[in-house]
Amino acid sequence: MIHIYCGDGKGKTTAAVGLAVRAAGAGKKVLFAQFFKDGTSSEISVLESLPGVETVHPGLHYGFYRTLSDMKKAELGENYRAMFRDIAARAEEFDLIVLDEAVSAYRYGALDRDAVTAFLREQGDRKEIVLTGRNPAPELTELADYCTEMRKEKHPFDRGIAARKGVEY
Repeated sequence: MIHIYCGDGKGKTTAAVGLAVRAAGAGKKVLFAQFFKDGTSSEISVLESLPGVETVHPGLHYGFYRTLSDMKKAELGENYRAMFRDIAARAEEFDLIVLDEAVSAYRYGALDRDAVTAFLREQGDRKEIVLTGRNPAPELTELADYCTEMRKEKHPFDRGIAARKGVEY
């Protein structure tokens, strides 16, 4: 089954982490992969301590995509496409695969769209796959079995309050 957690509200990654913890608690093997994050988000240390959970991240933090030079965007894309190929090649090892911020990476063209949709078609009936991020492309939504939107009504950032460790990251 394919899950998409999307929207402009807080909670997309948090929901994915919750499902990863639930799956691990049931003895399932989990791969939690993050795009646009460098592996320092607070949830990673807990996930890595759980039996049966493996985490993957690019290891480099590029910053906000819209502020990157064309050269940095190309580098990010190469890195993310290679990371996704590795994930796809190992998919059979896992019961749940979380692709945190893959919706955004897909939207920006940082992932090979044909490879992602082929992967979802091939694996979506055999395991749980979660994609998070804002503004999913229609073809992703169409492939999804679950599509949950987190909608922001209020957020401290609107008042100038920066992201807080342990809450937003």
